[in-house]
Amino acid sequence: MTSVSRRLLPSTKALAAFDAVSRYESFSEAADELSLTQGAVSRQIAALEAQLNIALFERNSRQVTLTDAGRSYLQAIRPALAAIRAASLNMMSHMGSNTLNLALLPTFGTRWLIPKIPRFVAQYPDIILNFSTRIGKVDFEKEKLDAAIHIGQPDWPDADFEFLMDEKVLPVCSPAFLQAHQIDDPADLLKMPLFHLASRPNAWAHWFKTLGIEQPPHSSMRFEQFSNVSQACIAGLGIALMPEFLIHAEMAAGQLVPVWPHKIKSLSHYYFVTPKTRQQSPTVKAFKTWLLAEINQESAETLA
Repeated sequence: MTSVSRRLLPSTKALAAFDAVSRYESFSEAADELSLTQGAVSRQIAALEAQLNIALFERNSRQVTLTDAGRSYLQAIRPALAAIRAASLNMMSHMGSNTLNLALLPTFGTRWLIPKIPRFVAQYPDIILNFSTRIGKVDFEKEKLDAAIHIGQPDWPDADFEFLMDEKVLPVCSPAFLQAHQIDDPADLLKMPLFHLASRPNAWAHWFKTLGIEQPPHSSMRFEQFSNVSQACIAGLGIALMPEFLIHAEMAAGQLVPVWPHKIKSLSHYYFVTPKTRQQSPTVKAFKTWLLAEINQESAETLA
């Protein structure tokens, strides 16, 4: 670092002393906050003024007040000091932490993941899990999240993707809806109200295309969450392409039935997404290892 660069970067001790004195307008009270002697604080301020070659405070027998130059300097550096404190706190809270903050897809979380979590807790009793429901991409730093379960494509900047699983989808509706509508050919579905999910905008077009039907499906109701789609189907409002593994309960109860016996692999995939800054976190590694083991075990049981 050049001498000019060093001059432009005062010590953090001096800046902390400057910030404290400006708030209290007192060397003694600033000294108490910083756990320093009044003389040490005074020397830090004097060194900073000498480095900048400008007076930052006006001193009298009772208090010290900022000069115009000092006030201007404080306004400029205070956001930077706040940012350094926040970054330090964030780093300290993550390093060695036994907490994992995970963003979950709502239906995937409630239907598939949460029922399995007792096994994770039994294996890692010291790790505290915090769940946040999110759809779509998240800002890991802003939302203080360590990882996310994502459905879609691996197109998240500055993040690491671990493939979890595919999903197979099939068209379903209520028994009453199926009884009320004659469906002799998959093309007949083009005349029906077809529900669309925000996270899978091309799902229906892909399903029809695998059957050699190029005509695009018409627009109908659009939903954000699977739970709302399934309820709309159960209410007899239309047909939805649903991941089979998320509607076992409704199928078993007879609330939903297949409309046409054509099941396909979805264009979307499930991923475990981690920001680059959290890849080496022990809690993230532990959860990812456990999650992949659960998926592999379930896949083996399905094939058995």
